[in-house]
Amino acid sequence: MTLKSGVFDPQGKAVGHALDALGFKGLGNVRQGKFIEIDLPDSLGADAKDQVDAMCRQLLANMVIEDYEIEIEA
Repeated sequence: MTLKSGVFDPQGKAVGHALDALGFKGLGNVRQGKFIEIDLPDSLGADAKDQVDAMCRQLLANMVIEDYEIEIEA
């Protein structure tokens, strides 16, 4: 999950400044995010993505300020 475009990201800004201070010049925006990994039961099958989407909308993501992406791996 990352903050939506246009939402101020103080952690990303701090990381960007630190990278610049370390000599990594010419970088564009740096965005900070979080990664959540969930082991799903095999019984979800084709419904796995829909279930994870519901988890994000109901609890894991702040839909006002965050975007999220779902990847399902076998």
